[in-house]
Amino acid sequence: MPPLELVRGFVAVGRRQSVTHAARELGLSQSAVSRQVQALEAALGVKLLVRTYRGLAFTEAGERLFHLAEEALRQLHGATLAARGAPHDDPVTLAASVGIASLWLMPRLPALRGRHPDIALRLLATTRQAEPRPEQAELVVRYASRAMLPARARRLFDEVLVPVAHPALGLSSLRAPAELAGVPLLDFEDPLHPWLQWEDWLQAVRWPAPASPLLRFNQYDLVVQAALAAQGVALGRLALIQPHLESGRLLALAGAPQAPASGHAYWLVLASNRPRPAALQVADWIEAAARLPQACGA
Repeated sequence: MPPLELVRGFVAVGRRQSVTHAARELGLSQSAVSRQVQALEAALGVKLLVRTYRGLAFTEAGERLFHLAEEALRQLHGATLAARGAPHDDPVTLAASVGIASLWLMPRLPALRGRHPDIALRLLATTRQAEPRPEQAELVVRYASRAMLPARARRLFDEVLVPVAHPALGLSSLRAPAELAGVPLLDFEDPLHPWLQWEDWLQAVRWPAPASPLLRFNQYDLVVQAALAAQGVALGRLALIQPHLESGRLLALAGAPQAPASGHAYWLVLASNRPRPAALQVADWIEAAARLPQACGA
């Protein structure tokens, strides 16, 4: 059986799809994490990860091992807590990226608290460089492809990108690239998900790059705040900005072309296949709320 630290290194790389981010999580150098993955592959005699033009990807054997090993590590952590007599009345920790937490979860928290007033909840907003370890959160809302997630992950909603702008900007439609000329483009710096950026979107819809200034932000909620301040046109992630569209604070530009689907969606991942009842109640409520894209709760 391979040493546990090799398995832990592989799971961290698989979850992040990045050696760099896995190294930050584990407190190791990138070369050390790479050696762990290589040593595990050598011990098993199979290739687990391959490099593609968009980053790392699982092989078929790697995907199978990832799901089994991730669950095994979670169970080991749970058994360790049980052996130490850890309390079971802790708050339910729900983790999500800063953008999802502020734009989707926060408007719905009052309704969640109203439905389950006796459940203590802890919301953990994360960045890609500091995503939670499996033992840090019972529930995680993730933006990912199906292949990156365990079988028990629950699909919440798909990703739909729509160019949006504040009414004060004077744009109501986007039927030709010339309409973007001179208009600032609000861009989300996310090298792991290039389809969320203007350059990739323009290429996908076969439009030339306009002579427009770019304003870049490293958090998606900042992109939305800039759009609300009429600072330019943003690629709106429909599920996250729906309340602003309904209120009229943002307009979906009519006639804009639709880029091909990225294969990513929003998922709710339960850290254990035996969640606490309180965590399961919160998960059920979130899944139900996701079926109501035009409501902020209830």
